[in-house]
Amino acid sequence: MSNAPTSLGITNIGQIAINVHDLERATAFYRDVLGLPLLFTVPNLAFFDCAGVRLMLSRAESPEFDHPSSILYFRVPDMDAAYQKLVERGAQIYAPPRLIAPMPTYDLWMAAFRDTEGNIHQLMSEVSRAK
Repeated sequence: MSNAPTSLGITNIGQIAINVHDLERATAFYRDVLGLPLLFTVPNLAFFDCAGVRLMLSRAESPEFDHPSSILYFRVPDMDAAYQKLVERGAQIYAPPRLIAPMPTYDLWMAAFRDTEGNIHQLMSEVSRAK
């Protein structure tokens, strides 16, 4: 008998839920500051497309779910340009761009910011090393 776990057939992450207290304010942030395409809204929910992964904004259904969300890492090709747009659009910066790890073929850079609900997220960029 094999000790390897049986595959469930998971291919990717389809949706991530983000807790919010003010849905209108949060919707405006993800749409206008981050520039994510708004897919649709229904009562108490807003859905965005993030390169094929759906982000769902919702109020907590019960007290045990009312806590900050997981940290989302938004991959960007140009850290400086993306960070500058966040600043220009009024995002609350938590940490400016910084080198996280020099890897063999690229440098990993991140910059942290808060959404309007206090959740911390990161921009991340893998910058190729010139040879």
